[in-house]
Amino acid sequence: MKLEHVKSILYLFLAILFFSCESSDDSIENSKMDLTEIKATATSGSWLVARFEEDQVDQTSNFSGYSFTFNTDGVLNADKEDLQITGSWSITSDSSSNEDESNDDSSSDDSSSDDDDSSDDVDFNIFFSSSSNLEELSEDWEIVSYTDTRIELKHISGGDGSIDILVFEKE
Repeated sequence: MKLEHVKSILYLFLAILFFSCESSDDSIENSKMDLTEIKATATSGSWLVARFEEDQVDQTSNFSGYSFTFNTDGVLNADKEDLQITGSWSITSDSSSNEDESNDDSSSDDSSSDDDDSSDDVDFNIFFSSSSNLEELSEDWEIVSYTDTRIELKHISGGDGSIDILVFEKE
């Protein structure tokens, strides 16, 4: 009789453990970013740099007056008064073999990724070849969060591990 009681408790414990692990896995899968939605957000208007921090130094003022437009063809325009600087941008996902997703209307739903931090899989890539201070924005930024009016990005330096922060807000 005691053995049956111990078995029942053991089965109950295993059932709780099984269901709690499955719930955790679902939340990871549901947190994957929709690449099509990110692209639609970025291309939905003009943006300004609300925050740029490099090596814990606020350099937002370097981008004051610039208006950024992310075009669907991967062209990035930065306008300030009579000056226009052209660069490029893309959204890539490690789970889709790093293929350029910025010009693709299909989103990747690869749930076989072993990476527990799915936001690490999606990069917001910016490139300016100009020697102006916009070159500082040229990085493979990790998307921290986004809404219809705000895109928050970060970049972790491969050299010293410092974290740079870039925030765009819709004009």
